[in-house]
Amino acid sequence: MSQQYLLFNDEFQAVDVPVLTASNRSFKFGDGLFESMRMIDNKLQFADLHADRLVAGMKVLKMDGHALMDDYFLRQKTADLVKKNRWNGNVRFRLSVYRQGAGVYTPEINKAGYILEGIPLKSNQYELNSKGLIIDVFDEITKPINKLSNFKTSNALLYVMAGIFKSQNRLDEAMILNQNGFLCESISANVFVVYNSQIYTPALTEGCVGGVMRSAIMQLCKMNDISLIEAQINPEILKEAEEVFITNATQGIQWVMGYGRKRYFNEVSKFLIDKLNALS
Repeated sequence: MSQQYLLFNDEFQAVDVPVLTASNRSFKFGDGLFESMRMIDNKLQFADLHADRLVAGMKVLKMDGHALMDDYFLRQKTADLVKKNRWNGNVRFRLSVYRQGAGVYTPEINKAGYILEGIPLKSNQYELNSKGLIIDVFDEITKPINKLSNFKTSNALLYVMAGIFKSQNRLDEAMILNQNGFLCESISANVFVVYNSQIYTPALTEGCVGGVMRSAIMQLCKMNDISLIEAQINPEILKEAEEVFITNATQGIQWVMGYGRKRYFNEVSKFLIDKLNALS
């Protein structure tokens, strides 16, 4: 296999060459945030939504340089990396943005640095999982609701612990609750619940990540006259729901098959992923 590259502050670096030092603030303090993105047939999907969330997150973290991280920047840099690596145009990307400079908890500067990585994919569309996911609720640690909650920050210990819970219990995914005990999100995705033929998803005020695919699904529902309600959701609804599915920017939609003894359908998931692929 030919040498693969990543982008480190506008410079190509071999993926197997260390580029960060022990003083990196994202490593030491979780001082950063990231975007997971997908390219299909050389088109970066929902670049404007990714840029909006990235800029908003950098502003909340008081990082300089957010004006440069627009949708043009995302399209240009991802295209450059595809060309450098001679990929086929179907790629999963992670853009990690961190605060540069020294300092302990108090930074000495607020200038931002970044790393853009990619993994080539075989498929040129979003694919619904053939086997439904088995889930459970992770309640050992809850997610706080604050100004950082809607962004994908570098502080991911909650999701790591939920991932360990998932592995130990031989699950496919785990649901995360907010500080008030209401449904928030899953380890790596937003959550949608179909109940009484109505679609519900946790509101942003419940502390969930403001997912790009979440926004896209909400827009698809609006375009197809499907009722979707942002709400405060009691996890007990999982025992009564007709359907549960999760969404993120790289995988699109994944349907859930079971929660305990409860089993779900996937008609809405199938309908929405067809509409999603029609947009790509």
